[in-house]
Amino acid sequence: MNNDDVKTKSGFGAVSRRSALKMGVGLAAVSAIGMPAILRAQEGPIRIGHLTPMTGFLGTLGQWAVEGIQMAAEEINAAGGIKGRMLEVSSEDSINPETAATKAQRLLERDKVDFLMGEISSASALAISEVATRNKKLFMALGPRSDVLRGERCSPYMFCTDIPNTVMVNAVGSALKRDGMVDGKKFFTITSDYVFGHDLLAAAKNFLSANGGELIGDELVATDVTDFSAFILKIRQARPDVVCLNLAGNQVTNFVKQYAEFGLPFPTVGFNLNTADAWAAGVGNLAGTWPTVWYDTLQTPGSQAFVKAFQTKYGKTPENHAWIEYIALKIAAQAMTETGGANTADMVSYFESGAKFDILKDRPAYFRAADHQLIQEAYPFAVKPSGSYSDVHDMMQLGAAVPGPNERLEAIYPSTDMATCKA
Repeated sequence: MNNDDVKTKSGFGAVSRRSALKMGVGLAAVSAIGMPAILRAQEGPIRIGHLTPMTGFLGTLGQWAVEGIQMAAEEINAAGGIKGRMLEVSSEDSINPETAATKAQRLLERDKVDFLMGEISSASALAISEVATRNKKLFMALGPRSDVLRGERCSPYMFCTDIPNTVMVNAVGSALKRDGMVDGKKFFTITSDYVFGHDLLAAAKNFLSANGGELIGDELVATDVTDFSAFILKIRQARPDVVCLNLAGNQVTNFVKQYAEFGLPFPTVGFNLNTADAWAAGVGNLAGTWPTVWYDTLQTPGSQAFVKAFQTKYGKTPENHAWIEYIALKIAAQAMTETGGANTADMVSYFESGAKFDILKDRPAYFRAADHQLIQEAYPFAVKPSGSYSDVHDMMQLGAAVPGPNERLEAIYPSTDMATCKA
């Protein structure tokens, strides 16, 4: 697909601003009747449709997402918007893939949003991506982590800002290898039974196979399961060296609380964790090493300024989904400012150009053109020893960024062999 195929067809004709300039027609191609409508559109607000789960097993994370993106919108508007145009972000509960697709279509058709952002569930993100592709509109997928969104199920219109499953596995795996917890060890995995979990399990199996780990058991868990006792009994019977969690949302919280009650001696690690779920586990229940895309103790000036501003506004410490949504809208704002508006084709071209973005980390990020993945640092973090903390917000110790400062950022990312994202 070439760039002409991703031009947004507006009510004023299929010729984009960029194409018009290239053809030299400029405003002369627009009739006197159409000109006032174009001027109004250029001067009006930029409307963004924001979908994220606010209920269900990912609902807690969605609330942080709403707060993060709304804070970014307020800051951008307070600074003058996008060349004087204000941002209007409409946040809605995506609920499930079917509802997410329906609401995405409605936002585009009825509400006339310029593009779509959001989502945490990989299954719902795939559904929204299909809607965006049919309508040739940009969709910035902010929280889903499944590798397939960057590979065989990617789209020329979708860009992913959170780290994918392979990166999470590599971030934790580097710490486990350092501590001698992989080679020759027996693993038992508990996996969320939907596209995200299946994809994460595949990445985990690849890592264990390549590094001498042995998978002796795996159990798939439906997303609505809250009682994990039957699975914990299977772990006790299997007697693994390490219990590895490939769970999502409040599944993590429910499992670790119940696992702590059983008092099994087998250490836990995880290839997926959001800090809201870690905090909800409570003092003394969570243990082991986990991956994260960002944590509030990251000592960069930008991150600490964001934490302080978020605490001032909301009276609490920001979670990683608040951060990812905040920086994602700032990324979109940079693209809109540089391209002169919210035209999908122009923004896609800008993202694919290798432009750098300040995401409040030590190293700037950029989108990889082949798979539309935001390339950035990731981190392992570990639960501090029992008794060394009394507050859940002081529970985690952030590890060094991976890859290291002298390594290529793409070193921990999956290959782009299966990717078909680029226009």
